[in-house]
Amino acid sequence: MKLLIIARPFVFHGGVERATAGLVGALVEHGYDVHHLSPRGQAPMRGVTLHPLTLPPLPPAARVLALAASARRAVAGTSWDVVQSHERTLCQHVYRAGEGCHRAYLASDARPRARGLYHRIVLALERRVFARTPRVVAIAEVGRREIAALYGVAPSRLSVVYNGVDLERFHPRNRARARGPARSEAGIPSGAFTALFVGSGFARKGLATAIEGFAAFADRQSRLVVLGKGDPSEYRALASRLAVGERVVWLGARDDPERWYAAADIVVLPSRYEPFGNVHLEALAAGLPVVASARAGGAEVIADGINGSIVKPTDARALAGALDRFRERPSADVTEAARRSAEPYTYAAQVDGFAQIYSGVTHARCDFP
Repeated sequence: MKLLIIARPFVFHGGVERATAGLVGALVEHGYDVHHLSPRGQAPMRGVTLHPLTLPPLPPAARVLALAASARRAVAGTSWDVVQSHERTLCQHVYRAGEGCHRAYLASDARPRARGLYHRIVLALERRVFARTPRVVAIAEVGRREIAALYGVAPSRLSVVYNGVDLERFHPRNRARARGPARSEAGIPSGAFTALFVGSGFARKGLATAIEGFAAFADRQSRLVVLGKGDPSEYRALASRLAVGERVVWLGARDDPERWYAAADIVVLPSRYEPFGNVHLEALAAGLPVVASARAGGAEVIADGINGSIVKPTDARALAGALDRFRERPSADVTEAARRSAEPYTYAAQVDGFAQIYSGVTHARCDFP
């Protein structure tokens, strides 16, 4: 099968991007003739034919339109068995809604923003994508329900295919090799109970609640490690005001997240809006419990009190309570439960889910002037 995937370049610092790269690699391994249509900047991938899109420097609002128009022209010029888009484009058989709904994301903001030109354009594209794409794929049940409720997508067109995770890269055995050196690099005492926040886009991912919950945590020898891309200045100031600044470690964006899962005891991700968040699966695969937001699709893999805890995204006290409970749990029991819960989420299972969808696709309608 000749498969075209439309997606932005995969970058090292995001869990979703690592998951997308894993899916593409698994499709190649399963015999698909995979082509990748992407703006320039994508590194080569084994077995994948890259088709670069040249987009001029543009402001964000114009760039999303230019991507949709350029993708339409590229798709129309060649024959494909299946076109799958991970972007808001308008000429695909399958749309993977990895970012959820922009409409729901805007509604989740505690400080509603004015809907400027960029947001209006994204919402308009989103409406057309959900109205006209033959098959729509959510990455969690919560996303499926959201898309159905907000856009009226019929059940016959709407499916769920969960992300996969690299079960070898993210594994509890990494602790024996990496825990000591990683802690030494970050200045974390060997016995300090350590929480890890992983995510780019600190506001949406709930870093403020993570810091507030950490400040309310009774263990004053504990550490919070922040891994991700973003401006930390306001969060550093928050940590300082709450008198935990000296116990928060800021690592920025890293290409070795598996080392930091190995260094940690628990992951906290109280996201305000999160269609899934592959960090949930990476942490569980590495044997770590996850304190997840009730609004995140990743909460669907959390059994409260067993492999993590589910909290409201603004409930710092509940987050602190979860930290306290898991500090007291036997680590071997938690590691086993976390790892076991991640093991069904393989890239092979993800490919099987998409294969069922590919077998029933209908002709995509190009819908852009």
